[in-house]
This record gives sequence, structure tokens and C-alpha cells, in this order.
Amino acid sequence: MKTVVIGFVGSTLDAVGRGPSRWERWRPTVSICQQDDLVVDRLELMHARPHQKLAEQIRDDLKEVSPETTVRLHRVDPRDPWDFEEMYGALREFVRTYPFDPDRERYLAHITTGTHVAQICLFLLTEARTFPGSLLQTSPPRGRAGAVGSYSIIDLDLSRYDQIAARFAAEQRDSTTFLKSGIATRNAAFNRMIDELERVAIRSKAPVLLVGPTGAGKSLLAARLYELKKAQHQIRGEFVEVNCATLRGDAAMSTLFGHVKGAFTGAQSERPGLLRKADGGIVFLDEIGELGLDEQAMLLKAIEEKRFLPMGGDREVQSDFQLIAGTNRSLRDAVQAGRFREDLLARIDLWTFNLPALRDRPEDIEPNVDFELERFARTNATTVRFNTEARSRYLRFATSQEAQWRGNFRELSASMTRLATLADGGRIGEPAVAAEIERLRSAWNSSSGSDAALPPLPACVPQDLDLFDQIQLAGVLDICRRSRSLAEAGRALFATSRLQRSVANDSDRLRKYLTRFGLDWDSASSR
Repeated sequence: MKTVVIGFVGSTLDAVGRGPSRWERWRPTVSICQQDDLVVDRLELMHARPHQKLAEQIRDDLKEVSPETTVRLHRVDPRDPWDFEEMYGALREFVRTYPFDPDRERYLAHITTGTHVAQICLFLLTEARTFPGSLLQTSPPRGRAGAVGSYSIIDLDLSRYDQIAARFAAEQRDSTTFLKSGIATRNAAFNRMIDELERVAIRSKAPVLLVGPTGAGKSLLAARLYELKKAQHQIRGEFVEVNCATLRGDAAMSTLFGHVKGAFTGAQSERPGLLRKADGGIVFLDEIGELGLDEQAMLLKAIEEKRFLPMGGDREVQSDFQLIAGTNRSLRDAVQAGRFREDLLARIDLWTFNLPALRDRPEDIEPNVDFELERFARTNATTVRFNTEARSRYLRFATSQEAQWRGNFRELSASMTRLATLADGGRIGEPAVAAEIERLRSAWNSSSGSDAALPPLPACVPQDLDLFDQIQLAGVLDICRRSRSLAEAGRALFATSRLQRSVANDSDRLRKYLTRFGLDWDSASSR
């Protein structure tokens, strides 16, 4: 690999005049290329406007002592080189636009020259992996003649610099905001989960497991993790996504691991497979629990050894990918049922993050409504807004216990797309909201199975009941509607417990229960 050094011109230490005596003086930038065991292929030398001539002199001198080194000059000229914000911004822009290629080059950040502020900022960018390299410090010769000096590759502790720590924290906040698609989520548990996921993404290449119901945002989050790691120069390859529920039989093996020509009927040419396509990048295997046991065994080998056999092949291929897996089911239950390998679960369960369902994050519905309208505007080049009354009505319904959101954020996105598409004049009014609410109610009520919608409760019942109370109250009202009197309903509801009482007053017990919800016998028994 080529070695590339990036650093500043030393306006004091590098400036020793133009005469022959300069070769007897220690000049940090020149000394880098005079080390016997450090071959510098390229030196990227940053300088301010007043030091243009000095930078050119250093470039000319390096042609003599190290002709193999290419020197490139870059003017980095903040208004105040002693201002943290100014210097950090200038260096951050330089690093952001520099064409790093970590696969072919190693990078060293020279921190001996430049102002202390510049050195600190360069350190921060290196430690944060925004600059994908190591720190290089040069030192003058000690107790002996010569001007070469020495060098070391080191780490420094700058935790005492509060301003830099604050800047680093701000960058971390930017990263977590990016992972949340810029949505100002209000759910404390979800925000804590994203904070930890951001740290793991930056510091680890181990597999990540995202657990959550369909539509909770696993695919979007996986793609965001890829973009974040790519921006940090941690990966160079592609993002490859596959839904394992769509893979069956030979197609699963071939899709993931590839095949050689003639591996099976119809295999008329070689296929590299998705894991090889993800070399140097990330592969997201959604619904990983749907993979067959044979595919799971091969996947485990590919994760641990970074190599595997294509289908029908006799020679292993390599792929250095990072795995993000997704599932909406308990993989531990699948292990107990014999459908998932315990050793594979142990390998991918190091970092597991649970994405809550939309109904468990009612406080995040409003910011997601705004996000979906903004996304609709970007996609369709048209702005759509709610009327005040319509927005309030939609949010009351969307955050109520009646709203089931079985499709989670995907279903909310579809709801907002319908409202925005049907909006007249770019305004969503109450009639449109009322129609959308009825559409959602109808869809949920028509569903079957254990998640079927509850019978509607009387309008006088508070809307903020726990699901436990809703289910219990719905059952009580069903008995009331099928009974001819309060006493008959009471006897049906308390048939067991009344036998243990010396005085049984079923009617009074039922009446007190109904009163808790603002109901009387007439309203409870009406059909």
C-alpha cells in the first residue's frame, strides 16, 4: 500500500531560511521524508495564504531528498487559525472532499506542525474516523548531529478539551439524527436505542440484529447504517438487501452464495451471488429466520471465515462483508423448534436492537406525519398541508387506542400518501380525514384472527383506556347487550365468585363497574 501523509506547513519550525545551512537544521515536514524506514509516496501539505512561498520551498527541497515523494500543496485559510470553530470547519471540509482510498493507501496525519488548535482538530477528525488514518508525530534529534530526527505513530488523550468534546458530541447527534431520517422522535426508549446503535455502527464490524414487526423500519434503518459507515470511510462496497422469505431451495443457495456453471439444471453461466456482491460493504438479510438450515450453516461459515463455496463449486471464494440481519419473529423460539441454528444465533446476537411497533410509540406519530408529508412533497414536487381542525382530528384518531397500525410505519406512510394525493388545492380538510379514518377502521375491522379489532365502545367512554380495560369492558358490554336486565347480566358475569359470598349483590357490582367508565344500564345494554 502507498503511504500518504497529510499535514500543515510549520510556519516556525519549517522556516529556517533559504541558505545551505537549512540542511543542518531540523525541519519537521522535511524530516518525514528522510526517515530510513518510512517511505512517503505522497505528501499533502496544507498552508495558509501567507506561507505560500515557504510551502513551495519545502516542495522543492523534498524533490532533492525524496524524489519518490509527490508533494501537493493545499491552501487551507481560515480567518482565525486559533479559533476552534473556524479551523475545525476548514479541516472538516478538506477531509470531506478528499478522495480517500483506504484499500490502496494508508494515511498518516502529521500533528507536529500547525497551531495547537489545528493539531487538536486534526486529532479529532482522525479519532472520529472522519480522517481514515493514524496520527504521526515527528521529533528533533537528541544529543547527536543531523537534522533527521525521529517519528512515532501515537494516540493522544484530548478529553480535557471541552470544546472539542462538545464538537464530537454534536457530530454524534448528527449521526443519530441521520439514522432517524431527520425525524424528531419523542420516544425515550427508541432514542436510547438509536444512540447505542450509532456507537456500535462506528466502532464495530460485528453482525447487527434488528428485531421488530413488519413495517417497523428495519430495512430503512439498515440502509441508513450503511450510509453512515460509508460516510465515515469504514466501508467501500455496496449495500445489498435481500428478503430471505422469498428464497427457497436451490434458488436460496444460488442467490446468496452464487453457483458455478452447470451446478444445476439451467445454470448455464456462473453467478457470483449476493454475498460476493457485498464484498467490502454490507448485506442486509431481512427475515433471516426464513432461511433453510443448510443456508444457515453456510452463512455461519461465511460470517466467521469470510469465505464459502459457491453452489456446485470446489474452490472457496472470499467476501469481507458486514451482516445486518432482520426478523419479526423470535429466533430463540425458532431454535427451540429446530428451525434455526443455535450457533448462528449466537454469532449474530452480539448486538440486538428491538424496534418498537408504531402503536408503542404514539408520541412519534405526529413527527412521522410531518416527515411523510415532506417526503411526498419531495417526490411529487407539490406541497400538501392539513387544515388545523383536520390535523387535530387525524392525530387524535391516530394516537387513540382504536388505532391499531398493524402495518406500523409502512401503514402510516400509505395513509398519508392517500390523504396527500386526494387533497384539493394542497390542503387536507376534515372530509378527507373522516373518509381516511373510516377506510382504516374498515380495514382493521375486516381482519380476522387474534388481532381482530375490538367491538366499538360507546362514545361516552374515555378514549385513553389501556388495551386491558378495552378488552374487559368490551366483554362486559357484550354480556349486557345479550341480557334482559341488570340482574341477569350480573348473574352471568359473577356466576363463580358469587358462590363464595354470603351476600351476593351482582347488580350492584355491575352497576359500580359500569360507572367507572361513565356508563349506566341503559347505555351499556343498548345495541
